[in-house]
Amino acid sequence: MKRLLLIICLISIAFGAHAYRVKVRLFSNNSIDQINISFDLGTYNLYSNDTSIIEAEMGAGRSVELTPTDGKVHVTIDGYDYGTHSNISFIANDTACILCLNPRKLKHRTYEGNLLVSVNRNGKLLLINDVEFETYIAGVVQSEIYGDKSDIFRVQAIISRTWALKNIRKHASEGYNFCDQVHCQAYLNRCVRPDIMLGTMQSSGMTIVDENGQLIETPFHANSGGETANSEDVWRSAVPYLRSVPDTFSYHMKQSEWVKVLTEDKWLNYFSSKHKIDTKNDSIRNELLSFSQSTRKKRICGIPLTRIRTDFQLRSTFFSVLYDSASHRITLSGHGFGHGVGLSQEGTIRMVNLGISYDSIIRHYYSGALIHYDENHPKNYVENYVKQISRIIEEDKSSTTRIKSKQDDWLGRLFRIRDREEREEVYDPKSDELDSDWQYDW
Repeated sequence: MKRLLLIICLISIAFGAHAYRVKVRLFSNNSIDQINISFDLGTYNLYSNDTSIIEAEMGAGRSVELTPTDGKVHVTIDGYDYGTHSNISFIANDTACILCLNPRKLKHRTYEGNLLVSVNRNGKLLLINDVEFETYIAGVVQSEIYGDKSDIFRVQAIISRTWALKNIRKHASEGYNFCDQVHCQAYLNRCVRPDIMLGTMQSSGMTIVDENGQLIETPFHANSGGETANSEDVWRSAVPYLRSVPDTFSYHMKQSEWVKVLTEDKWLNYFSSKHKIDTKNDSIRNELLSFSQSTRKKRICGIPLTRIRTDFQLRSTFFSVLYDSASHRITLSGHGFGHGVGLSQEGTIRMVNLGISYDSIIRHYYSGALIHYDENHPKNYVENYVKQISRIIEEDKSSTTRIKSKQDDWLGRLFRIRDREEREEVYDPKSDELDSDWQYDW
């Protein structure tokens, strides 16, 4: 356990200014009336009302069932009734601990860190992950972007870290920092891929600032369709670093093109009934039936395209109208996916694949913005972390046929590597330390 405490201290030092923990509401779009908690790695203590311990050292093979009962949390452990409590907390006994959350009728998820459970005003379970900030960022990166190159994940980590630090109090009045949905940033699982963790750690200490050194807002979307949008074309304010820029890198990607077919009556009736536009007027009718965007526009017949996107559930506002007079059908031929402001994720993927550097990508999408590096960040430690993760990735590549267990998770392997390294560095055969000082049950 001596080595374990040292490792925890090193991690706290490594994260520097970002070493604090954040609280993230899980399953925030769902009503949870029953959930099973199990343990994939390490052990947890279960506390009632933050102070009284209910059960200690729960690990693999143990099972906890939680249900809301009369405004409190009812606890069943391995089939035994442990009563109801105002709130309960699963507190990790070390850094390498993983919980498995399995709500009724929903797909299970796994998370690191602690889990805080209470009952909300609607009589449902409120689940909050209390977790290290950088661990949260790695989970966001995994949830928000796809790819297989570390610089893809590095870019996403930098913009996600910047957004989180700037919006750290977004849900403070509700008792947590962020939710797990796109209202904040998607956080749908712990980071299970070492290559994603590698990209996150390679960006450790990096944020994006304006010319005054202030953190910027870093909106992002799936695909710009070939041109990003000005912030004022989607939201109210014009922001100097959120300017429309050409983005050919977003062409020929998964989300670059889309179509939606409507009847002529449905299209025209929408404008006449909802927006009181005279669609019998020839010039107005012609504009609605031949609207075209070679570059992004903000309105059609005075109606914001953002409103039309919402009402018709379109993938983007970047579309043109194709009218077939024979069938009286409208085809909306669209480009991109998302609001279009800021960074295009698929554009980023293409740029990385073309060999463009991560800092050039950020400057392309956030006009005039600068990458700030926290000088207090321990560079040597981060480099060692990256080296260890890289080693695990190479081991995985050389043993693709081996069947892995939960104990082979990259997090557990990382801490085994560190434990061995610490032993070799400080082991003194003349000391009176016992074998048990160097052993840990992974």
